[in-house]
Amino acid sequence: MRMKGFIAIISLAVGSQGAAAAALVSSPGETAAIPAWDLQSTVKAGTDLEVLSRPGLSTLSWNHVRKPKCTLIGCLIEAGVYNETELFYSDNLRRVDQNQFSVPWIYRSEFSLEPGPGKHFSLQTHGISSRADIFLNGKRVVSSSEQAGSYVGRTYDITTIVNKANALAIQVHPTDYYRDLAIGWVDWNPWPADNGTGVWRDIEIKQTGAVRLEPLRVVTQLGTPIGRKPASVTVKARAVNHENSPITITAACIIASVSGEQRSVGSNKTLTLPPRFITDITLDAVVENPSIWWPRQWGDQPLYVANLTITTNGSLLDCATSEFGFRTVTRTLNSYNDTTYFINGHPFQVIGAGYAPDMFLRWSAAKWEAELQYVLDLGFNTVRLEGKNEHPALYSVADRLGIMLMAGWECCDKWEAWSYNNDLAVPTPIWTDADYATANLSMLHEAAMLQPHPSVLTYLIGSDYWPDERATALYLSAFRALDWQTPITPSASSRGFSPQTGPSGMKMDGPYDWVPPNYWYDAATDGSHLGAAAGFNSELSSGVGTPELPSLRKFLSPSDLAALWRQPNASLFHMSRDPSTFQTRTIYNAALWARWGPPTSLDDYLIKAQIMDYEATRAQVEAYTALWGTGTGSTDSDATRPATGMIYWMLNNAWPGLHWNLWDYYMRPAGAYYGAKTAAGRKENVVFDYVRRAVWVVNRSLDRQGKRSVEVEVLRPRDGRVLFKEVVTVGSTRPNTSQKVASLDGVLGNVTVSEEVVFLRLVLLSDDGEGDKEVLSRNVYWVARGLDELDWESSEWYVTPVSEYADYTALNKLPIARVSAIAMVDGKDVAVTLENQSGHPAFFVSLNLVDSEGRDVLPLMWEDNYVTLWPKERITLRAKAVGGRKWEPAAVHVVGKNVGKSTVRVRRK
Repeated sequence: MRMKGFIAIISLAVGSQGAAAAALVSSPGETAAIPAWDLQSTVKAGTDLEVLSRPGLSTLSWNHVRKPKCTLIGCLIEAGVYNETELFYSDNLRRVDQNQFSVPWIYRSEFSLEPGPGKHFSLQTHGISSRADIFLNGKRVVSSSEQAGSYVGRTYDITTIVNKANALAIQVHPTDYYRDLAIGWVDWNPWPADNGTGVWRDIEIKQTGAVRLEPLRVVTQLGTPIGRKPASVTVKARAVNHENSPITITAACIIASVSGEQRSVGSNKTLTLPPRFITDITLDAVVENPSIWWPRQWGDQPLYVANLTITTNGSLLDCATSEFGFRTVTRTLNSYNDTTYFINGHPFQVIGAGYAPDMFLRWSAAKWEAELQYVLDLGFNTVRLEGKNEHPALYSVADRLGIMLMAGWECCDKWEAWSYNNDLAVPTPIWTDADYATANLSMLHEAAMLQPHPSVLTYLIGSDYWPDERATALYLSAFRALDWQTPITPSASSRGFSPQTGPSGMKMDGPYDWVPPNYWYDAATDGSHLGAAAGFNSELSSGVGTPELPSLRKFLSPSDLAALWRQPNASLFHMSRDPSTFQTRTIYNAALWARWGPPTSLDDYLIKAQIMDYEATRAQVEAYTALWGTGTGSTDSDATRPATGMIYWMLNNAWPGLHWNLWDYYMRPAGAYYGAKTAAGRKENVVFDYVRRAVWVVNRSLDRQGKRSVEVEVLRPRDGRVLFKEVVTVGSTRPNTSQKVASLDGVLGNVTVSEEVVFLRLVLLSDDGEGDKEVLSRNVYWVARGLDELDWESSEWYVTPVSEYADYTALNKLPIARVSAIAMVDGKDVAVTLENQSGHPAFFVSLNLVDSEGRDVLPLMWEDNYVTLWPKERITLRAKAVGGRKWEPAAVHVVGKNVGKSTVRVRRK
């Protein structure tokens, strides 16, 4: 049915004058999104919505969009008016005419229905930015004073308006981030010229009988011990009787596992609804042997489906379905007033990052799937959505993959226009009664959309600032009305809180620009060392994420590329919004120039940048995992305040950017990605603490324990001479803990007296007691004679200055290493065997898979990359495609800091 409707809509878009033959929806309980749009500015189309919403209007001169949802610019890209590649190249985005978006635009579509006795139709919105007038068949459905707010979803009864042939016209009004409760960008990137105006979520038509159901809520109660006792399930949905007469209905609920492994259970009841009556339908059931949902880090993700139907005299009126999982999430504040989350009773250290949607809010389910596969590959367990709540498909994929989500509102614009917020970039009007009403409707809609999903960890009702008392009360009331079961967090910072919620237990003290590796380990229990690894940090990083050259060439001009390494203080369009603290790479480049020496070419700059990015992300993530302890109180005397959570800033970019990402816009992972993966991608890891010069063993599992050993080896880079070697025996590792197992202070202090830089290799091995050992992790560090010295007293919100830099310039003089490579297709993977044939190390060797045209094969995941090989060492690294896509790998590019570039053909067995 939907495909026929889609074809019909497209025929209208190119000028057909008749209504579609096939109905968009045709049976009770069926819902379909408007599949395509004709789009035009009111400068050309006018504003007479009564005329524009009548069937048969010619739209031959309009823009035709074969998408169900897109903002104005997103639609114009789809219609061929703009080309994304050209828009994002150099500073071309500056040249988009903003004035064209200062007037309303019209989204228009024609579709067929089959109205008749007993049939009811509704139009459902899920967010239009930022306000809209909606007309159908020449009649007003709602005005922009009511359909206001980018997250406001409402349902309108259109039964008396619909015909067999229908025309829908939506007039969207320009969005102002400082006046509207919209979807803003702060300083993440330049603002789109349309400010995200448009139909960015689906507009749906639903057909029902006399009674309509609103979204299904699922309330679970697990018996203890979890998974060994029955679980109770309560299914709730609001029912609306559209008729002027009473009706007796039978409500029936079936609950079954999605996998089909567990038989279904159900319940039903009969009740009579008075005319025009609205009530909640509630049904209960018991699942005897519930399968428990876990984050992927700890277990499986069994899902259940609840299906509620309402009938009268055996005829279906409506139905509602939700997938859910059996799990519990709670939140506590420890003795340091830091938040710790618990999942199914176990303390859960959040290791995650902040998500950015597409700059033009274009939605791709396939890209989201690939992005979450990357999250799992990194070993991260959480994604924060700061004011970027997306679409239901996003939450469903997270449910299936086992990734936790921290949803919530955004900072720095109308969402936080409180009298006590002095950080707003421009004076923003304080909330009016209409704003509170919009915020309330927004919360009700988003809570309903999120409520059943087991991937939801929490909802943050504030970001940098907590909402005022009136807004807090509205938010909390909305959550109660929607049977919310996960923690509600007042904000992502420690600036303040409402007595209605209590403190957030989170801090947001930066940094957002480059800091050295030892920054993260220099934690102070009193919080004076800002973002260092203690407590729960809601957003912070060294601001790295430099794309590799093939990606850079897609969006930087030759002069832009030259500026990267020739002008270290240059203002760069692809860094941040103008004006912003982050328009340049000045702080980053000062460290690169001082620590690694001035770059001699673009290639030299980029490999030094990848080393910096790798080192920065690895140190940040490792420090948080190492200083976790048990999450409720460390087992180590040097870290009595545990690091309970961390959101890396950021996961990805909304456009081709030069920082704040773990993979670039084109989905290519680089140094930042593999540094983070080295730190979090193994359930058991061995970590070097720069400040204490200590070795930590980290166990992020719930089920691994036993004897472990750590091989420690210190190497002189210039000739490969072993300066120190030792095996450290670890009595036993315990699940979900970290522990310090050795100090290398004396060792490294002695060898660095005579050496400027040394390589340190740590290898964690399991020990089954019978002589068999398995390598659980392998890490190589470059350790300078002295640490970067931090000036903590001069810290800003975005960075802590460095008063003296560590010196790694000796690694520029490494002799060339001879590395052989053999690449083979092995099943669905590509396996590359590297062998260092030299007597000295091969430093920071990277692999990149390309097709027969020399283009990057993406998205893909290497099990490891940017590796350092010991003399004569051989390792095999495997790459696999993401998302089951078909790929044709032809060759592998190999290069390293002291390894010349080479191209190796991929062989097939």
